[in-house]
Amino acid sequence: MSQSQTAVIIPAAGSGQRLGVGIPKALVEIAALTLIERAAQNLSPIAANIVIAAPPGFEENFRSIFSQAHLSAQVVVVTGGATRSQSVANALAALPVTTKYVVIHDAARAFAPTNLAELVIAQLEAGERAVVPALDVIDTIKVVDERGYVINTPDRNSLRAVQTPQGFTRDAISAAHASGADATDDAALVALLGIPVRVIPGSALARKITTLDDLTWAQELAVRQ
Repeated sequence: MSQSQTAVIIPAAGSGQRLGVGIPKALVEIAALTLIERAAQNLSPIAANIVIAAPPGFEENFRSIFSQAHLSAQVVVVTGGATRSQSVANALAALPVTTKYVVIHDAARAFAPTNLAELVIAQLEAGERAVVPALDVIDTIKVVDERGYVINTPDRNSLRAVQTPQGFTRDAISAAHASGADATDDAALVALLGIPVRVIPGSALARKITTLDDLTWAQELAVRQ
């Protein structure tokens, strides 16, 4: 695997308001490790470099955490932006010139396993330019209007719940963010350029920690591991 040519970006500038803990979500501790530490530890085996976009004002908190961490990848902390896309763009600017593959991962999906990132990288090495893991949608989904009425019911067989880590060739993700557009995930920006996005099976462990119920799940998982 092309570890020396791979970099990980973790946009971690979110406030975590929905979690309601009063600190940036990435700094929430589960079994003595912050979410950002767990995310970095799980992805460091596949990369030479990790760039973390921290909330403005918390850069030194993040640098202090990783000054004591023993990771195989080199960690750099940059200032995040007002949006997720701006944070990723700031991190892209800090990547070394040798980077060929870029893996973008949410700190909130801190328990995503290393082998999921390895599968993403394997697809890039095989010639894909954009790769995302995803799970089948098991619930019926309704599209509703602004008044709360159902417009239609899409076929769930064609729907997927997309996760991170997402992987891209550097040229693809750089072009996507050069447009200045914003989206909730990077694959959407790449798709706007007409670049095909390959979907691979995701992992239940890549659950996004957004609510207190998610936090309880993560705490119970950490005890079992």
